[in-house]
Amino acid sequence: MTHGIHGKQRWWALMVLCLGVLMIVLDTTIVNVALPSIREDLHFTETSLVWVVNAYMLTFGGFLLLGGRLGDLLGHRRMFLAGLTLFTAASLACGLAQGQALLIAARAVQGLGGAVVSAVSLSLIMNLFTEAGERARAMGVYGFVCAGGGSIGVLLGGLLTSALSWHWIFLVNIPIGVLVYALCLRLLPAAKAVAGGGKLDVAGAVTVTASLMLAVYAVVNGNEAGWTSAQSLGLLCAAVVLMALFLLIEARVAEPLMPLALFRLRNVATANVVGVLWAAAMFAWFFVSALYMQLVLGYDAMQVGLAFLPANLIMAAFSLGLSAKLVMRFGIRGPLTTGLLLAALGLALFARAPIDGSFVADVMPGMLLLGLGAGIAFNPMLLAAMSDVEPSQSGLASGVVNTAFMMGGALGLAVLASLAAARSAALAAGGAAPAAALNGGYQLTFLAGAAIAAVAGLLSGILVRSRNRDLPAHGDTPPAH
Repeated sequence: MTHGIHGKQRWWALMVLCLGVLMIVLDTTIVNVALPSIREDLHFTETSLVWVVNAYMLTFGGFLLLGGRLGDLLGHRRMFLAGLTLFTAASLACGLAQGQALLIAARAVQGLGGAVVSAVSLSLIMNLFTEAGERARAMGVYGFVCAGGGSIGVLLGGLLTSALSWHWIFLVNIPIGVLVYALCLRLLPAAKAVAGGGKLDVAGAVTVTASLMLAVYAVVNGNEAGWTSAQSLGLLCAAVVLMALFLLIEARVAEPLMPLALFRLRNVATANVVGVLWAAAMFAWFFVSALYMQLVLGYDAMQVGLAFLPANLIMAAFSLGLSAKLVMRFGIRGPLTTGLLLAALGLALFARAPIDGSFVADVMPGMLLLGLGAGIAFNPMLLAAMSDVEPSQSGLASGVVNTAFMMGGALGLAVLASLAAARSAALAAGGAAPAAALNGGYQLTFLAGAAIAAVAGLLSGILVRSRNRDLPAHGDTPPAH
């Protein structure tokens, strides 16, 4: 299935889809830089300010799976445009907000729109590019946008906030959203829903969405409420109960939201487990290295963004061509395993970063290895998660892998941040200087991230099947087995 378009038009369509995805990816990090300005302007307290981030994460994580299935049932193009419209309108509301309530509510709507766009965009790309080599190159472009967008968000957030105001980190989405919408209408003809005629599993949709939202809420508030508090444990238990109920429903309903047979596909199951671990390690790298550079080395927001530039350039080189060549030459397993192990080495180098570190000696080597690892690994990971799946379930598989990434990243960051805070507090209680105590916590977090990435690499090497030679030269998608 190629939506009736061929040749260069497909690549233009890919660029437009990736531009829409980039808006979503940027929004997860661009806001962090502007939080001090938002707090001062709208008079947020420290406690209430976290909801500018949490409101977005809550709806984004909760609706990924449902958004992907709705794409299969109603049409991927239709749902992409609907999600894009919702996200753009909510961005306008965020940019014009003059009060706390409106900003937080608009951020929640942004998360909903972002979840739908993220869940169906991967399906659109997989169905646009069905030849093995082209699909690998297209997934490389998508992978670069996902992996590199966060770093770009830090740089862009610092630039817009310092040159204009925090309102512009949201208002900049308006012309981009309108442009992407218009170009999608031009480049992506309406296509029949791949699972047209199916019914939405309402009970499954309600239970899994509620479970994911409760889990995200517990995770993003874990550090503040306490991981062993009644609130955190109660929410996590409720999320587990709802997830168990969801699995029970899926095993019995005629047209399940998520057919459990999907996880009998070894690459799909393995890629999602690896995705959870990889996201935890990547979030640790991105957020904790930014904190290390700001709070220990004294970098400003612009310098932090520039410090990520070497990693972004390497990710670009691999994602936009070299990774696809590696996949075609060596299959999925080898590049995925190698990339994850290189990233683990990069995190291990950060684990020894000193309090008086320099960029060239103590930051750049880890950045280069992490950029190299991410550039090599992201493409084969996405291919592993999607290549075994039938076209009628591509939106669902996309939603599942995006959910795995989001939940792995959120949970991993929360747990590793708690680990860093506990270590820093112990060092401070022992008489360490504030900067030394902070650095000790960050070093432990990097070491834990390195171990997690290494486990992900080993699992990939043992369990992933290399399937690039099974991909058809022509046709829709490879058969599932």
